[in-house]
Amino acid sequence: MTPPDATPFRSFILKTANRCNIDCDYCYVFNSRDQAWRHLPARMSTEVARAAARRIGEHATTHGLNTAHVVFHGGEPLLVGPRHMAELLAVFRDGIPETTVVRFELQTNGTLLTEAWLDLFEQYQVAVGVSLDGPPEANDRHRLTGTARSSAASAVRGIELLRSRPRLFAGLLAVVDLANDPVEVHDHLAGFGPPVIDFNLPHGTHDDPPHRHDPSVPEYGMWMSRVYDAWIAGTEHRHSVRMLEDIVALSSGVRGSVETLGLAPPTSVVIESDGTIEGVDTLRSVTEGASRLGLDVFSHSFDKASRHPKLRYRHDGSTALADKCRSCPLVEVCGGGYLPHRFSSSRGYRNPSVYCADLEYLIRHVQDSLQQHGWSL
Repeated sequence: MTPPDATPFRSFILKTANRCNIDCDYCYVFNSRDQAWRHLPARMSTEVARAAARRIGEHATTHGLNTAHVVFHGGEPLLVGPRHMAELLAVFRDGIPETTVVRFELQTNGTLLTEAWLDLFEQYQVAVGVSLDGPPEANDRHRLTGTARSSAASAVRGIELLRSRPRLFAGLLAVVDLANDPVEVHDHLAGFGPPVIDFNLPHGTHDDPPHRHDPSVPEYGMWMSRVYDAWIAGTEHRHSVRMLEDIVALSSGVRGSVETLGLAPPTSVVIESDGTIEGVDTLRSVTEGASRLGLDVFSHSFDKASRHPKLRYRHDGSTALADKCRSCPLVEVCGGGYLPHRFSSSRGYRNPSVYCADLEYLIRHVQDSLQQHGWSL
């Protein structure tokens, strides 16, 4: 049995493909310190999928989960092809007990989407998110093809195709770049009518900090604050911006939904294409082997993974944070920042985030705005 304070996993991220048809220079899978992808299968086999489905079903039954989120990820998951993807979807649909509702999700760069793909996704009710960093010039700063050509037009074509099936459109994901205008990026993405826009901060550590024009200025916090202002000023906007909504929720004492903020234990786990289990795959941006647990779905349960020493921080809340974070009045909202962003070779993860000043600036900006509109925090 799991410890009484353990939180069950609810989202199971499948590394369906370990290759990609574009070459994003910030990618933590292919362009980071950990090059594990070179030794992993290019795609997840049905044998691995069956073992993963059995473990998910086992976990759901043990913890009485009404819903399990099965997320197809990569690399680029569409590289497995529609026929193999259909086999994988069937394995998970049929391999998890009917007492647990399976919600399928998929994250793609959008360039390979076709009507045939959307027909398959409608059959299995797969919610599809697309990565796009903004207008073509903004997107192509980092998201080029392997031959250094623009990927923007192909991604937009895929998004427009997805918009024709609105029930499948889960939203857009962009990585923040200080070289891009935040309002222009937000408004461009909002123009596609997504239900959600996610903004991710580029990965960085204390050993390898993110690029800044002026290290003394909270430039990323200022960038996202301008996004916030554009978002709330647009009365026509119907989308959510998950990072910003979570700051609002956490500031109001309500649990957020993303793993990068707040103190609640995350509920996601990663299954690699060979069946190995990882807690936080973005730790590949930290150092070689940081994400590996030495477990796999053939031999180990997800309860076993939840007890792994590398994952205990996920249940330790503020006690796992640096002294500065524990004494900070914003810790309930910030949560110390995303785990990979806390790392240093000298102190491990017991550091404030490399985005500490940015998060403080953004959180206070949002909270000041809420108070001006009559909220009591």
